[in-house]
Amino acid sequence: MLSSNKLEEPVFQFLAGTFHQDIDSPEEALQELLTEESKEYLEFAIIFLTDFIGSEYSDIEKNEYIQSCADGVYFPATGLEPLQWLYQVIEQIREAVKTK
Repeated sequence: MLSSNKLEEPVFQFLAGTFHQDIDSPEEALQELLTEESKEYLEFAIIFLTDFIGSEYSDIEKNEYIQSCADGVYFPATGLEPLQWLYQVIEQIREAVKTK
């Protein structure tokens, strides 16, 4: 089972550090991350997020983990399951890396 209390895990750090309750919006938080972080970190984020998506955990477990870590995102408003949302975040990071 995935646990959201593993502070050293990069997926937790990424989600909880970027999409916390104090953000104005998930879109603004992502744009800030894409602007402020280095190309190297963003490339690393693509790897660990893609690894997480491809992990052996069930989609239900992954959705629950994403939702608990990214507590600043109200997923019903996005119209997406948390896993689908994370796919979109990865794609946006990929696009940003191309221009850095």
